[in-house]
Amino acid sequence: MVSSADPGSESPPPTTAHGELDDTTPVNLMAAYEGSQVHEVLEQLDKELIGLRPVKTRIREIAALLVVERARKQVGLATGAPSLHMSFTGRPGTGKTTVAERMSQILHRLGYVRKGHVVTATRDDLVGQYIGHTAPKTREMLKKAMGGVLFIDEAYYLYRPENERDYGAEAIEILLQVMENNRDDLVVIFAGYKDRMDVFYQSNPGLSSRVANHIDFPDYTASELLAIAKLILATENYRFSEEATFAFSDYIQRRMQLPFFANARSIRNAIDRARMRQANRLFNNRGGGITKGDLITIEAPDITSSRVFAGEVEGLDPSLPITE
Repeated sequence: MVSSADPGSESPPPTTAHGELDDTTPVNLMAAYEGSQVHEVLEQLDKELIGLRPVKTRIREIAALLVVERARKQVGLATGAPSLHMSFTGRPGTGKTTVAERMSQILHRLGYVRKGHVVTATRDDLVGQYIGHTAPKTREMLKKAMGGVLFIDEAYYLYRPENERDYGAEAIEILLQVMENNRDDLVVIFAGYKDRMDVFYQSNPGLSSRVANHIDFPDYTASELLAIAKLILATENYRFSEEATFAFSDYIQRRMQLPFFANARSIRNAIDRARMRQANRLFNNRGGGITKGDLITIEAPDITSSRVFAGEVEGLDPSLPITE
């Protein structure tokens, strides 16, 4: 996919006295880029995720590096495999898992991993409760992820120095070994809240030195969250009425101020609840005649009936205190 000479030329590419390709050898990076179909993954990422411009820019930069490294290798420029282990930091619902999936596809299409799948793990998947349990659990997850990406969510829970009988440190040591020895067939992505991840890396310098790409996922703005809501509705063949659009904009402003706000995840949950209220409203009016338009339209009352307008978080027991 990377051309070292014009395919239509009959003359061989220019070489040095030692038979090596010289500095004037043409390299077609565009052919490498288009041939790998990486552009399709990047376009899909743009369609899937609203906003996140800094994140998308960084992913494009990493993709460009990988294309260039592949071209260098094909013209005989010896190079070590770039360090591709990553850190995704940000609050829940900011697209970290989706970006991990697309990153794995990019790595696979450029030949940096064999399969291109993503295996998601948490502390419970890696750390055992008894002596001798952690190593088998960690190695099993690594085996499942080999050839793709191991995405470790809330990675800071692996490290609990206050507990002398905790086995998270053992899991980290195994991860470090495999990250170094299998860097040509496995990429590990650590994810979680930025402040906690910073402490996690400071406490584990060996781990920090192996993670070359740190990407921070910003919170969505209110306008971006409204656009996400409309995208979710369109995907499921729904729409807001004009009044519902204003009501949901108000909902977003209120929900962002309440505890446990999870960006796009909270918006999807709100849409699901609005659909249930709409369904209940239509069912109660089943004798009045219902049109196709009624079936696909979310009205303002479907939004304003939310407990969020009373200053409460939906999905929680109202008798319990709202705490982090």
